[in-house]
Amino acid sequence: MRVPAVLWACVLVLGSLAWPAESAAQGRKELRVGIAGVPAVLDPGSALEGATPLIARQVFDTLVSYREGSTEIDPALATRWAVARDGLVWTFTLREGVSFHDGSPLTATEVAASFQRQLAPDTAAVAWGTLLLGRPGVVKAVRALDVRTVQFTLLQPYAPLLTVLAHPGLAVTRASTGQDGTTRFVGSGPYRIVDAAAGRIAVEAMAGYWGGAPRMERIVFLEVATDENAEAELDARALDIWFPAGPPRRMAGSLSTPGLRVGYLAFQTEKEPFSRKKIRHAVAAALDPALIGVALDNGGVPLPSFLPAGVWARREGSPVLGGTRETVRALLADGWPKGYRATMLVSDEPGPVNLARVAATLEAALGAADIPIAVRTETADKVRAALQAGDHEMALIEATVVGGDPHLFLFPLSTSEGASKGPRALNYSFYRNPRLDDVLVRASQLSFRAERARLYQRAQALLADDLPWLPIYVRLLWGVARPEVRNLRLHPTGIHRLHNVSLEGVPGLLP
Repeated sequence: MRVPAVLWACVLVLGSLAWPAESAAQGRKELRVGIAGVPAVLDPGSALEGATPLIARQVFDTLVSYREGSTEIDPALATRWAVARDGLVWTFTLREGVSFHDGSPLTATEVAASFQRQLAPDTAAVAWGTLLLGRPGVVKAVRALDVRTVQFTLLQPYAPLLTVLAHPGLAVTRASTGQDGTTRFVGSGPYRIVDAAAGRIAVEAMAGYWGGAPRMERIVFLEVATDENAEAELDARALDIWFPAGPPRRMAGSLSTPGLRVGYLAFQTEKEPFSRKKIRHAVAAALDPALIGVALDNGGVPLPSFLPAGVWARREGSPVLGGTRETVRALLADGWPKGYRATMLVSDEPGPVNLARVAATLEAALGAADIPIAVRTETADKVRAALQAGDHEMALIEATVVGGDPHLFLFPLSTSEGASKGPRALNYSFYRNPRLDDVLVRASQLSFRAERARLYQRAQALLADDLPWLPIYVRLLWGVARPEVRNLRLHPTGIHRLHNVSLEGVPGLLP
């Protein structure tokens, strides 16, 4: 019997797996982690997803950090912060007694230099460009006021700043020049790099780390590209943990959690019949989340709200999808155009979620509710071009809650700013609602987090009323671990913390 993905979402099976305990593992103080895309040189700002930010999370600290299991924010290198009333000046007070791995003290001057370095034109500052809206983006200057105080001056109020500063792409680094003349980055995190080569990075625990001693003395990140290789290396005890890009073929020892990649159904609200709210609500009522869950297999889970579970400010309440036949009939009373069959645009790009299977499920469910549609599959480039031109009626597509902040998801998908046709289009519903625009703009400018949360709750209520787009699913993030592994917890960002992970009977604590 196949085990549904949702049953694996919270639990790591450690006690009754098929793998026998291995006496050779006892006493080993090295954790071996397999992942695809291990970089030869670790530049934390060069990537938003995958191996680079995961490894960087273990080596580099950030001013603030994501809370366990969510994108809420906790202190890290900064113990407290304050924001000017106009939202343009953010002041961070640094933790005392922190040093880089080379022994240099971590001062406000070093922190300011780290951020200023990302503004240089020759840096691979992918994370800066995305999380801080280009280069220089929203940041006018970063400077040290004294040894322990760093100040960000912005060109415009940008409330997501606090959330995105937790991403390893904006980690604090100290640049040094290696023997080969290349730039190397030194961190202050729980581990330091001791060896790096193609397909392999080894890190060693830092004694006296301010956040507490790591459980394992070493972690080795190894390039593992396929399911077959990973399974063989897990069986051979060459790996302890594997982070696959999608659901693993073998569920023994696996765990999962909803991530930040969302699949949604966009209506072209400028076109009939989807310009009518009741028709959009009829589509939502005709879709059964349970059937969608079957189609998703282990690639994702149905999404009942406009934000995934791990994102702060998510609105709980009545699910967006699902309803009775009577509800659908009543909503269609205004009339589905006689003989009309809407087209749903879908990309043929492969991924952890089989979009063709999900689209076929939506097509069948809507057809049974007298809402006939036809699925049109195109290449990713053709889908993007059609969406940007507004040349679609419905589209099943994906988007990411970038950096874990609601603004970087709800704003581009839902506001008038992204609804102009052309290469800059992001609101593929071409939906315009001045009330929603006002709420989301104000939420992006306020620094008081409780008020921001209230506004995002309001924005999601407005979306639930109008339904310009429907949340369908959220991708699952997966990990596979040998039975000796303890305290492995997945984070919705995919940037998992490994300094508390240990092997059973192998405490690995530093003196």
